[in-house]
Amino acid sequence: MNKAPNNNWWRGGVIYQIYPRSYQDSNADGIGDLPGITARLEHIAKLGADGIWLSPFFKSPMKDFGYDVSDYCDVDPMFGTLADFKALVERAHALGLKVMIDQVLSHSSDQHPWFVESRASRDNPKADWYIWADAKSDGNPPNNWLSIFGGSAWQWDTRRCQYYMHNFLTSQPDLNFHNPEVQQALLDSVKFWLDLGVDGYRLDTANFYFHDQQLRDNPPRGEPPRDNPDPAVNPFNPYAWQWHHFDKSRPENLPFLQKLRALLDQYPDTTMVGEIGDDDGLARVAEYTSGGDKLHMAYCFDLLGEPHSAPFLQGVLQRFTEVVGDGWPCWALSNHDCVRSATRWGGAQPDPRLLRLAAAFQVSLRGTVCLYQGEELGLPEANVAFEDLQDPYGITMWPEYKGRDGCRTPMPWQGDAPHAGFSDAARTWLPLDAAHRALAVDQQAGQPGSLLGYFTQLLAWRKQQPALIHGSMTVWPSHPQVLVFEREHQGQRVLCAFNFSDAPALIELPASWQQAHTLSGSGLAGGQHQGSALHFEPWGGLHLQA
Repeated sequence: MNKAPNNNWWRGGVIYQIYPRSYQDSNADGIGDLPGITARLEHIAKLGADGIWLSPFFKSPMKDFGYDVSDYCDVDPMFGTLADFKALVERAHALGLKVMIDQVLSHSSDQHPWFVESRASRDNPKADWYIWADAKSDGNPPNNWLSIFGGSAWQWDTRRCQYYMHNFLTSQPDLNFHNPEVQQALLDSVKFWLDLGVDGYRLDTANFYFHDQQLRDNPPRGEPPRDNPDPAVNPFNPYAWQWHHFDKSRPENLPFLQKLRALLDQYPDTTMVGEIGDDDGLARVAEYTSGGDKLHMAYCFDLLGEPHSAPFLQGVLQRFTEVVGDGWPCWALSNHDCVRSATRWGGAQPDPRLLRLAAAFQVSLRGTVCLYQGEELGLPEANVAFEDLQDPYGITMWPEYKGRDGCRTPMPWQGDAPHAGFSDAARTWLPLDAAHRALAVDQQAGQPGSLLGYFTQLLAWRKQQPALIHGSMTVWPSHPQVLVFEREHQGQRVLCAFNFSDAPALIELPASWQQAHTLSGSGLAGGQHQGSALHFEPWGGLHLQA
């Protein structure tokens, strides 16, 4: 079958992630919705993004806030209607924005009709659409696999007198991808939205689709060191005590990703980005994006943890260049599952210079940029009281881990308005953090020196630098304070240098860069080129062009 044309808008593009519950409420029920998003799309277009990624808005009992789907082909009434979605796509396209949606294929809700039928008996037409297994002779689960949300990955079901597998909540049973009918049903649901005009997908837990059919135990890993935790799992979670060889990242995943890609290739200018949560995330990114026949791009959790020193970042990028090769990454510093980067990297009182440096670093990398709503405002992690928590992950792991609600609070639009302009309801699903009011969009718009203005300037400047959009990347050797890498494309050579420390720094330049000039216009400050050296203020950076 001939492929549809693809203009590769996503290669080096900027994708803005929207968490629908918290972006804009249009009907005063305290919960964000699709018409609210449509009304606020102009903000994203003005910022300079190329597309949006919508977290799930499908029908769902909302046990995991939409990541538990009960109908893959309809909008939950909480968010609106299919007509509202079509209007959103039309408005986004009119503003020059692509629309990507979140596909949660690895598991469904336990209220999905497929699971209701599957659990009814051992011999119905959908009996093996999910992962069922007999108990051990002592009644225990079939193996040692764990749920990311705590406890065993197996839940006993009294109807079938068997266990079913769930990588997440017990209300999120895992689909059995070894069944070709399951694969086809999911591909059909993907096609449904493509036919409605979506431009691509973010694939939730893209390495979780297949499991080991022999149900072999995962080997022990031991308690991870607290000073070097797995960025994909909080350090208080025993999930990180196993090597996940058998419950995810199985080789059978690759042919299914090829089927997905073949489907998208029938639609012009479409793309997929996969979320990779793995013991070796970069290796999976390489595997899943290589060859041009699987994912267009992928992201892992290496930049979503707390470490952000120059040596740490240099190590990630060096390993990326060695492992991923020609694969295409998507770089995010924040999303709906982790502490906001302003707090994670900047602490309780983040230095504004660090926030600017982090943004310049992110947009200088080889790959696609993903910004999470509110990042352009410098929102810190919100403080959510225990009695206001909604996230089951946080409620289970409290108090050492407070869950994901702190990055999901309402977007502040108007500093002095009720709920900062997010909603006219008496009460919102999560409370607004009062500290966010001063950072609201209207408080920063048009203000000299605001972070919102800086982001807008930075993204516009980046579009004019072919080396940053398309270029190769060469990482310089590790320096205790300064991260340096080169980007090059069709004759443009750019040196990107960032002082990830709170002290002044100096780097000597090789002869090939000593005559270079500063590439101005990004808004980044704190770095100077003087003769044969680069001088940096704390959290300073600069770009040179040879």
